[in-house]
Amino acid sequence: MNCVPEFPFTFTPRMKKRLSKRVIDMLQNALRCFPELKGKKITVGYTSAHLGSALVPLRPEAAAKLTIRLKVKTLTYNTIGHELTHLLQGLSKIHFKAGAAVETIPYGEKQCDIWTLARSNLFCDDAPTYIRLPRPIRENWPAYSQSVRRICIAALEKRKTHRFYMQWLESRIKALAQRPRGAPKAGEQMPLPF
Repeated sequence: MNCVPEFPFTFTPRMKKRLSKRVIDMLQNALRCFPELKGKKITVGYTSAHLGSALVPLRPEAAAKLTIRLKVKTLTYNTIGHELTHLLQGLSKIHFKAGAAVETIPYGEKQCDIWTLARSNLFCDDAPTYIRLPRPIRENWPAYSQSVRRICIAALEKRKTHRFYMQWLESRIKALAQRPRGAPKAGEQMPLPF
């Protein structure tokens, strides 16, 4: 009996040349946030053109070969989470068509960003690429990341009853940028200076 967990990743030759302990640790930490991918083999390749990309499975036979490509030099948890969420988009669509899933993650880059940020704090290490963020939020991402994540979580709840949840999300993020950082929200008491 082997107690060592199975390693879920295989690496392309181009990626093997660029692998480091940091990259492997990041992949394993990110994958822990995706129980839906447990037991799946994921091929990890290298890209120099984008931050990352995923081959989204659209047919059941394609679901056996899950592939993401990452740019190692600028790798963030947000990028890894975003690409793994793309894999879930395809898998959830396949399972939905087969009658094995109740809900799917809708296709799209913005949707992928929303689901990624809502999934875990781990993926808040870098600003999302596709959600429209005002410049002050993008430039000061660490200060705003948790607020944006809370808005993403609220947007997923809003989606259940509100068709235009992405517009709602972006309007809330825009309002967040218009409030001075550290200013109390409506109804909040200001902290005392001592």
